Amino acid sequence: MEKFQEIERSIIKKFRKTIWSKFITGINEYQLIEEGDKIAVCISGGKDSMLLAKCMQEIQRYGKMAFELEFLVMDPGYNPANRQLILENAKLLNIPITIFESSIFEAVSTIEESPCYLCARMRRGHLYKNAQDLGCNKIALGHHFDDVIETTLMSMLYSGQIKTMMPKLHSMNFEGLELIRPLYMVKEADIIAWKDYNELNFLQCACRFTETCAEEGGIGKSKRAEMKALVNSFREVDSIIEMNIFRSTHNVNLETVLGYHKGGKFHNFLDEY
Repeated sequence: MEKFQEIERSIIKKFRKTIWSKFITGINEYQLIEEGDKIAVCISGGKDSMLLAKCMQEIQRYGKMAFELEFLVMDPGYNPANRQLILENAKLLNIPITIFESSIFEAVSTIEESPCYLCARMRRGHLYKNAQDLGCNKIALGHHFDDVIETTLMSMLYSGQIKTMMPKLHSMNFEGLELIRPLYMVKEADIIAWKDYNELNFLQCACRFTETCAEEGGIGKSKRAEMKALVNSFREVDSIIEMNIFRSTHNVNLETVLGYHKGGKFHNFLDEY
């Protein structure tokens, strides 16, 4: 058995409960894949997107629906070592990647405020455009359960609104394209366990400053890092807290909400009081 086959087997067997079952549940719960889809799986080189690629290969192979996959890698200006690591991992994992170039890192290198936000938006636009050129109707990103609840907390604490990371959404700028997040219910700790079990080495973060990120443990001094630490502190108190944060966005009681936005219009509870 080749190494990539052992890795595939680990997803289905050893990590069946923590990764594979939750991946399948997310696909079914949020209706992320449909018959005839052509999905661009976007690979940054990190653990999340590489696991996503393998899970998507497995469901394509053993699932009940027929759909196509493209494995899309954007090089926004990686240093040679980082690009080579992506190529080596793609070969090791038997992922047939398509690489395209961009100069995003250079474009944001002089930005002092929110360079990560601008970089992420620019990368998203390039991915949408290239996915569209390949004839895809969906792009799949590797955001996981922790990303979802961290986003929810960050919106509440720093934006003053209840807003979460959706499992799927339609593109505002690329007609006919939809974004999906198949790892929506998979926890980061389980992704790390899968990586370590298979002795895999991935990029720590998808930017020119990966070396710096690695030295800091893969987490920069950001609001998201604060949320990650906060969630970890919740886990020490009670394991149910993180799931309740997740479930709360599925169970909003509008009768006890002071106001909400829908269709670009603000609704106040006094409107129907």
